[in-house]
Amino acid sequence: MNNRIAKLVPQKDFNAFVCTLHAFCVKFLRKEIYRIGFPERFTIIDTEDTKVVAKECMDKLGWNKDKTTVKNCLKGLAVQKSSLPYVAEYFAATQSTESAKNRGDEFFEQYIKIQLKLFALDFQDLIYTTLFILETFEDCRCYWQNQLNYIMVDEAQDLSNIQWELIEILSSGHGNLFIVGDPDQAIYEWRGAKPELFVNFKHDREIIMTENYRSTPNILEVANSVITNNKNRVVKDLFTMNTSGTMVHHFHAKDGAAENSWIVNSIKTISEKDKLRMSDFAILFRASYLSRTVEQALIRAEIPYVVWGGIRFFERKEIKDTLAYLRLIDAGDDLSFLRIINVPSRGLGAAFVNRITTIAQEENLSYYEALIRHVNENELNRVGGQDFIALIEKMRSLSGKLSISDLVDHVLNESGLKREIRDSAEDDRLDNLLELSKSIELYEEEHSGDEISLTTYLQDIALYTNADYKQERDNVRLMTIHQAKGLEFPYVFVTGMSEGIMPNQRALQSRVGAIEEERRLMYVAITRAQKGLFLTESEGYLYDNRSEKYPSRFLWEINSKWLESEGKVPDELWEKTCSIIEGEEEEEEKDDDDVSETLRAGDTMTHQVFGAGVIVGISNDRATYEVKFGCGTRMIARPYITRVENN
Repeated sequence: MNNRIAKLVPQKDFNAFVCTLHAFCVKFLRKEIYRIGFPERFTIIDTEDTKVVAKECMDKLGWNKDKTTVKNCLKGLAVQKSSLPYVAEYFAATQSTESAKNRGDEFFEQYIKIQLKLFALDFQDLIYTTLFILETFEDCRCYWQNQLNYIMVDEAQDLSNIQWELIEILSSGHGNLFIVGDPDQAIYEWRGAKPELFVNFKHDREIIMTENYRSTPNILEVANSVITNNKNRVVKDLFTMNTSGTMVHHFHAKDGAAENSWIVNSIKTISEKDKLRMSDFAILFRASYLSRTVEQALIRAEIPYVVWGGIRFFERKEIKDTLAYLRLIDAGDDLSFLRIINVPSRGLGAAFVNRITTIAQEENLSYYEALIRHVNENELNRVGGQDFIALIEKMRSLSGKLSISDLVDHVLNESGLKREIRDSAEDDRLDNLLELSKSIELYEEEHSGDEISLTTYLQDIALYTNADYKQERDNVRLMTIHQAKGLEFPYVFVTGMSEGIMPNQRALQSRVGAIEEERRLMYVAITRAQKGLFLTESEGYLYDNRSEKYPSRFLWEINSKWLESEGKVPDELWEKTCSIIEGEEEEEEKDDDDVSETLRAGDTMTHQVFGAGVIVGISNDRATYEVKFGCGTRMIARPYITRVENN
């Protein structure tokens, strides 16, 4: 998008604000974060770093990891941050941190304490902190409103409440806001997106684009016949001037092995007949665990493939270690210190590190500062510790003189990281380090006209995704439907089209309106296909090996005249699918009559996923309940609440 715009406008009329919302917030905070007492060199902690902080919090609190998980703690943290004015109460320099204490959530308090020590923001904080500064400081708000005369937001159906607030405050100066999106492709409600805000947006002019340039008419008819069952949408029927193409194909197999064999054989047949590349084919699935059996079938058939969404490039160990060195050189943060103090091994074990952390807490120092001050004392007087300090200080002296790419080369060589990986004979890890160096050189080229520093690079790199550096090869692509959004392929296979998988049973049990989002996910999967679409499912059992598999209701919703079927589905399986749907409808009617009359705030309840909890709030329409669990507070749909006792 940047390149396209640069070609359309006169030279020098192009700015750096073609970016994600999070990237905009980073640019904003570099200039404005001083207003809340944070340094310009604030740290951005990514997903993996938040897990490290969470583990440290749990250790400090003495929590049993068998009773709760890091994932659940972070979910609870996200809920707390979305419902508390925490930036004003904790981050802002003018506020008293102590006045905001005693909220009853030990994990939240401990996590924030570590963040403040590190001057660190996670991805959620980037949005909230930007919004707080804009709302609090009028001169700042006026400046940025005047800077941004026109604002266009793409994929607006995926915005959360807080993101809408940010867009509205930025655009309220000139009132020139242009939003683009498709509520039929809103598939991120599970992480806070509010597609209804897009649907209900008050506009001066609406342009509905219904012509599709990607898919055949047959594929679009299938997509339309599925999505029309949703209520929360902008009504539209896609059409295309493309030729009709082949019929959409549904294959029913007697078991999973037969389903995967059929997919593999179909790919071989089509590719040989039409002389196609393997990269013309994609296999999509609702959950990543479904890839294993497909992979096995592809391996047996000697078909090359790649799984998208494995370990992300910037989350691989050797990459994280290198970036940790850079972050310690730049900002001296504790997370980076803990990660690389003994990488490669310097003979500095757990006792050495524990002594450092104890001193740091007692003297209110960073871990690296504590090591420098006390490295000559008996407990810390180790050659490895002295060598580590010498290395970091030397790299700091070079950081202002060398390019970032040259600095990285020095770090890799002088730290011993590259030598350790080379000695391990793991060529793929060496290739990853080479790719990192290439990516930094590309970054420097793209920002050749800007004043870049190690700080700005590290802030920007936290926003990168694996897709930015994915190499194109002639492989069949395997990915979840979520990962496929925005992509297109000539031929698409959607596997695992069974009730409980697609739609996903856990999603239906955890959120009101989840069936509509699951249907939108199906719509996204269908519309990834350009020329051929294949929907497959099989008999057998679901992942729990107890529940029998029945065809997905989404197959039932497709008009049969647009669907060519192979392998007859037994009538009793279709009957089971229909009975599941009817049972859900009856349960909803029962809940309308009973649950809303009996549950109230203070009741103790249980949920099959999150366990026991206490109801602390009820929505106006009594459709959802705010429940406090051990992992945090969550909104739960009434069909999935079982009351234990009234209080």
